[in-house]
Amino acid sequence: MEYIPGLNGVPAAESKLCFIDGNKGVLEYRGYAIETLAEHSTFEETAYLLIKGRLPNKDELSRFKDDLRHHRRLKFKIVDVLKLLPEHGHPMDATGATVAAMGMFYPAKNVEDPEQRYKSTIRLIAKLPTLVAAFARIRKGDEPITPRDDLDHAANFLYMLSDRVPDATASRILDVCMILHAEHAMNASTFSARITGSTLAGPYGVISAAISALAGPLHGGASEAALLLLRQLSSPDRARMWAEENMRNQQIIPGFGHRVYKVKDPRATILQRLATQLVEKTGRSAVYDTAIELERVVTHALGAKGVFPNVDFFNGVIYDRLGIPVDLFSSMFAMSRVVGWLAHWNEQVAKNHLLRPTQIYQGDREKKWVPIADRL
Repeated sequence: MEYIPGLNGVPAAESKLCFIDGNKGVLEYRGYAIETLAEHSTFEETAYLLIKGRLPNKDELSRFKDDLRHHRRLKFKIVDVLKLLPEHGHPMDATGATVAAMGMFYPAKNVEDPEQRYKSTIRLIAKLPTLVAAFARIRKGDEPITPRDDLDHAANFLYMLSDRVPDATASRILDVCMILHAEHAMNASTFSARITGSTLAGPYGVISAAISALAGPLHGGASEAALLLLRQLSSPDRARMWAEENMRNQQIIPGFGHRVYKVKDPRATILQRLATQLVEKTGRSAVYDTAIELERVVTHALGAKGVFPNVDFFNGVIYDRLGIPVDLFSSMFAMSRVVGWLAHWNEQVAKNHLLRPTQIYQGDREKKWVPIADRL
C-alpha cells in the first residue's frame, strides 16, 4: 500500500462542480470559465449555478434573491452569542463558533431531504455576511446594523460593516471577489465539509468544520498574512530588497505559489485588474505599489519554477482599499466559499458514502504487558 503525503493527487470524490487545469490556468464552475463569470455574472447568480447546477432564468434568479434577502436577519439570541464572545478573539473563531450554534436554532436532522437541505443552504449563504459584519461591529462596542433588502449581497455586507451605502464600483468589485472565492474543488476546507457531511451531520456542523479548516494559515489565513507583509514593507524598494533576501534563503512569500497552479492563478489575474481599477478611482497607495513591485520581482525570479501570485495576494490589496479590517479577510473568504461548501455538501449527501480512509500503521506489534511495579 502506497502512502501519499497530504493525499496529494488522490481523488476523494466525483463532482460536477469545479474543473481546474493547473498547468494551463483554467478554472471553471459547472463548465463556465471563471473569467466569464467575473465579467458577466453576479454572486447571487453564481451561487444559483453552483447550488442548482445551471444558470437561472430571470424569474428563478429573482425568487432565489428573494429567498436570500428573506433570511439575512439574525435571531436576537444569535446576536447575544456574538456579544458574549471575547472582543479580542479572532473573527474566524467567532464565525465558526456561531455557525455551529446556529444549528440549535435551525435544526435540520433529515439532511437526506432535499427541501431541508435547500432551506439550510439559503439560511447559511444569507446569514453568514450578517454574522461577520455583526461581530466586526460588536467587538468595537457598536450595535449590529440591520440588513437592507434593497441592496444586493455584496453591497449589503459593506453597508452592514460601515453603516454607509457603498458606491457602485466598490459593490461590484466585492461582488466579483466573492464570485472568485465561491468554489475551488477539493481544497482542505471543502474536504472537511465533505467528510463531515458524509456522516450525515447537520449542515451547520458541516460548515463550522469547513470554517475551522479555512482558518489555518496554510489555507484561508494566507490573505491576511500577505496584506500584513505589504503593510510592513510599505515601499517598492523595501519590497524588492526583502524579496531578494527571502528568495536567497528559500523562505515562503505569503500570497505566492499554489498546490494546483503551475502558472499564474487565473483568479489572481482578475483580482490584480480589479485592484488597479480601484486605485485608479480612489488613488494609489503604498500597499498597491508595493504589491506590484513584489509581484514583478518574485515572478521574474521564480516564474520559471511555477511560483506566481495566488488568489490571496491581490485579494488583500482590494479589501484593504475597501477599508475592511485585515483580520476579517478570512471570514469574508468563508462567506463566499460557503456556497461551494454547501454545493459539495448537497452533492455528497445526494449519493452518500461515508468517507473513511485507511492508514499505514508504523507502530510496534504484539508487545508484552509489564506490571507497573516492574517497569523501569
